[in-house]
Amino acid sequence: MDKKNALRAGAVTAGTTLMMLLMTSPALALTRDDGDDPGAGLSIGATLGLYVALPIVLFLVIAGLVMVLDKSHKQQQG
Repeated sequence: MDKKNALRAGAVTAGTTLMMLLMTSPALALTRDDGDDPGAGLSIGATLGLYVALPIVLFLVIAGLVMVLDKSHKQQQG
């Protein structure tokens, strides 16, 4: 009975994935819409800086501010 449920779940997952792939047509992305005005592309360095380095830096700044401004640690000692 367990294999039947696993087979059914696999079939549903495969069917859903196939339907989603068929419904999304990448060819539609090639046609330009009215008012579409894309800018210049990003270089590899700019992409890594924007999507990798900047979030890490923001996380470190926020974590640092939380640690510096944490008052509960000082209240427990006093």
